[in-house]
Amino acid sequence: MPTAFDQTLIAINALHAEDPRSTTLADGTSMPQELAYAQRMSDWLDRVHDAPDDVLRLAVRAQHLQRWLVPREEYPEGRVGYLTWRRDQGKRAGDTTAQLMRDAGYSDKEAERAAAIIGKKGLGRDPDVQALEDCACLVFLENYFADFSRKIEHDHMVRIVQMTWRKMSPRAHDLALTLPMSDASAALVKEALGVD
Repeated sequence: MPTAFDQTLIAINALHAEDPRSTTLADGTSMPQELAYAQRMSDWLDRVHDAPDDVLRLAVRAQHLQRWLVPREEYPEGRVGYLTWRRDQGKRAGDTTAQLMRDAGYSDKEAERAAAIIGKKGLGRDPDVQALEDCACLVFLENYFADFSRKIEHDHMVRIVQMTWRKMSPRAHDLALTLPMSDASAALVKEALGVD
């Protein structure tokens, strides 16, 4: 019989796999976008946290749970609209994950803890929330930064890199500086960080 962790992970992955959007992986295979994102998040976790427990592992895996259901375009343009969309997405993903955990046998306390981590409550003070944020920043820099930076005006992109950097722990900074990047991306990061 599967453990509560395995049961919840299977349920989370099944919801990720429903994403109608797909992405092409490095090996040329295709995968639902959200499932690929979730796997990338999990892959980073052991590098940013020394001893992640099962609740943190589930929270990291579920951070973008069913995000495609409420597109960004349904919210007003601009920073306030973006932050409201992101907050609402975090609450919905946290509530869904907490219910999946309860269904699998986790306590209300454990389920609520996962929801709080997904909602990024305590960022900068809570090491588990910081680990989730570090994973998200590293996944962005490794997989989405180059394409994203080609669509955004240069000075705005510099500010985005600076904001991303401020949210990361020193350990994540060290990991980020080891990522392979194109010359253009590396130059942008160096400019944002004020390094040569």
